[in-house]
Amino acid sequence: MMKNTIGKIAVSSAAILSFGSCQTKKESSKKSETKPNVVVICLDDLGYGDVSAYGGTTLKTPNIDKLANNGALFTDGYATSATCTPSRYGLLTGRYPWRNKDAKILPGTAPLLIDPAMMTMPKMFRKAGYQTALVGKWHLGLGTGVVDWNKRVSPGPNEVGFDDAFYMAATADRVPTVYLKDGVVEGLDPKDPIYVSYAKNYDGEPTGLSNPEMMTMKWHHGHNGTIVNGVPRIGFMKGGKAARWNDETMTNVFLKRAQDYVKNHKDKPFFLYYALEQPHVPRVPNPKFVGKSGLGPRGDVVLEADWAIGEFVKTLEKEGILENTIIVVTSDNGPVLNDGYYDDAVEKLGDHKPWGPLRGGKYSLYEAGARVPFITYWKGHIQPTVSDAIVCQVDLMTSFAKLVGSKIEGPDSENILNAFLGKTENGRETLITEATSRTLLRKGDWILIPPYKGEAVNKFVNIEVGNDNEYQLFNVKEDIGEQNNLAKSNPEKLAEMKKTFLELRGKDYLKNVEKLELK
Repeated sequence: MMKNTIGKIAVSSAAILSFGSCQTKKESSKKSETKPNVVVICLDDLGYGDVSAYGGTTLKTPNIDKLANNGALFTDGYATSATCTPSRYGLLTGRYPWRNKDAKILPGTAPLLIDPAMMTMPKMFRKAGYQTALVGKWHLGLGTGVVDWNKRVSPGPNEVGFDDAFYMAATADRVPTVYLKDGVVEGLDPKDPIYVSYAKNYDGEPTGLSNPEMMTMKWHHGHNGTIVNGVPRIGFMKGGKAARWNDETMTNVFLKRAQDYVKNHKDKPFFLYYALEQPHVPRVPNPKFVGKSGLGPRGDVVLEADWAIGEFVKTLEKEGILENTIIVVTSDNGPVLNDGYYDDAVEKLGDHKPWGPLRGGKYSLYEAGARVPFITYWKGHIQPTVSDAIVCQVDLMTSFAKLVGSKIEGPDSENILNAFLGKTENGRETLITEATSRTLLRKGDWILIPPYKGEAVNKFVNIEVGNDNEYQLFNVKEDIGEQNNLAKSNPEKLAEMKKTFLELRGKDYLKNVEKLELK
């Protein structure tokens, strides 16, 4: 079984590593504090098999492994979605993204997806007396309409609960390619205003189509807009030259902001959402990581992200607050190789399997879409364990609320705090995840994927997306790779799963039963 396989790799007496043999006076003084700091580290497109603690043998992720080997490693940990925007929406709101029809992959000019009146995880922490901060990728929309990037952009992260926010608006492959601090573009020269469009290019601005000679990275599909740092992006941008980021230093920039936040806010409890941009495309590693993995840029940026996490944890230790800080490490969705650029991710893959033993990947209804690395670490409080509890990022909100004495609950967020703390393997019984607006049910050891029309394989990224004309039913404890469809051989279980699925999806979904062949 998967637990035994991972357990041998992740937890053994020889593998238990620590972040320091000595306890500082500052660490000792924090023991008496009743409210721990909470840090959620969310990577971007990191697969189940990209972490060596999960059984990967080609890539080594020693810093993530230290957290896994000294904390709780979840074999059945989920994002709410197999794509980024809806996944992050679920994490921060405690609400299933499929309840919001606009929770889809957003362009960089999309309006704010989260209603500022809605309760969110940072708001919950703030009401409990916490300082709150975002560092890294946002991708949940900004403003309410056409954004003027030359003024403060609002509403945004600050309006949904973050006291401090340093972030990119969308993704590293989308314009605008600038950082924002509390809604203001950093380093913007007023004499060189910035303009952004996803509809039409600006006169004279080079793109992947018009100026291929300027590219240092060739686009494969979709990424043929404005060229920034030799990389063609999605969308078009003009101006803001002084404010544009350097792709090679992005991980360092976000790391330093996260470290500075910790140093400046360590005397009071804080919640930090540290959203790394790696290993999402375009994969442009810092020069010191180029070629280190042997797997091309994708492998290199995984190593870079692992290094950043290690450096961040060292900062917590140095500042004397590691023992009073809960760390969650996870990913917004599963892995993808070629996601818009020719970057050797496929050609140099070798024996590495970013999806591990799972089927599918990003965009997919199969397990590798939303089943992701999921680790909780709290030095001295969470004992080393490998857990088969079904846990989901949507549950962090209510579970952490219970931890800090708040009565706030997310609409779809369950209190499974004891599972997150490694005290029990009783997690969720049922879970509905989604992939590009298509939903499925996990109940106990079983997965039900309803019939969906469309191509079985996304040919651009070469990933099975889970569409089929018939129901698919899998026992993922016995068949983690989802190779044996039991829908016809186990009609009783199929009927039970269909009934549960329709009950959980609600009346609005029942209106589409015939359309989706759910009979």
